Amino acid sequence: MEKSEVITGCKVVIIGGSAGSLNALMQILPEIPKIKDFAMVIVLHRKSTDDQTLEDLISLKSNVPLKTVEDKTPLVPGFVYVAPSNYHLLFEKNDFLALDTSEKINFSRPSIDVSFESAAEIYGESLVGILLSGSNTDGTAGLQAIQAHGGTLVVQNPLAAEMPFMPNNAILYTEPHFVLHNHEILKLIISINSPND
Repeated sequence: MEKSEVITGCKVVIIGGSAGSLNALMQILPEIPKIKDFAMVIVLHRKSTDDQTLEDLISLKSNVPLKTVEDKTPLVPGFVYVAPSNYHLLFEKNDFLALDTSEKINFSRPSIDVSFESAAEIYGESLVGILLSGSNTDGTAGLQAIQAHGGTLVVQNPLAAEMPFMPNNAILYTEPHFVLHNHEILKLIISINSPND
């Protein structure tokens, strides 16, 4: 089900993933030029003892500048934000990010579902949710929330995923607008808010 060839009116692209998703991100992020009218937020399952290694890697590999997330961090277009280890990442009105230490969901904190659901409530139709590789069900309920609020659903093609369970589950229980290989996800992100020639 294709929503449109070009997504317009997007304010936030949120990307969720677990096992195998970092490799996909490392194929996509270095090829994205600078963005100006939406923010990117990345929520990956991480060990609770993680340091800043993931942020450092993304900052090194990405053309889009990274802002470190702390509680009440302003969400600014043109930047990429990474959910920190051992916190749920929440979205608040007036474009702020908040951190939460409530119980783990799907054995994870940050939880993809928590962040996707929170973003859906705030950004509705102006949200694009992308779910990558993983080996559990996290992300499906979040995509259902994005779908219910009119946002755009993108799922990595299970054939391209190192761990296809997570995208397969999402395809089974949601109605993705796009099911894409990594290079197609890249092309989609680059095209967001671009005039349709």
